[in-house]
Amino acid sequence: MKRMWAALGLVLALSAVMPRAAAAQDIRVRTSGGSLGQNYPNPFNPETSIPFSVGDSPSCTDAGKQHRVSLKIYNIISQLVAIPVLQGGGGGVSGGQQLDNVSIPCGEYVAYWNGKVQSTGREAASGTYLYRLEVDGKAMAKKMISVK
Repeated sequence: MKRMWAALGLVLALSAVMPRAAAAQDIRVRTSGGSLGQNYPNPFNPETSIPFSVGDSPSCTDAGKQHRVSLKIYNIISQLVAIPVLQGGGGGVSGGQQLDNVSIPCGEYVAYWNGKVQSTGREAASGTYLYRLEVDGKAMAKKMISVK
């Protein structure tokens, strides 16, 4: 119970620090392996899309290289809620494939989450969720909000 309150306090503190102008823009978290965009719509009910890029997109100087990618959604107490699927496909990867340790080439992609908890198939509760993209071992994370 203490962990839950500590996590909630952390999210509230981070929300207070984040500039309001930045919340309205599509600010991407970048690493050398790719970037992670803000989900849309946010807040969402019941489904959402998550834009991300792999490699040095959009230039893709190393287009033949395959990158190991995972995208997972967690609740505020770090429990795995779902693994989104690739929307539309591209780069030799079929759409609808779960983004769990898959190899995909450099490029820009969109992941889709239907808002359901993976283990039960029920709709996820209202609240704050974290989504974490890992590209070749480098991780990026952002938060999103579900409202019912």
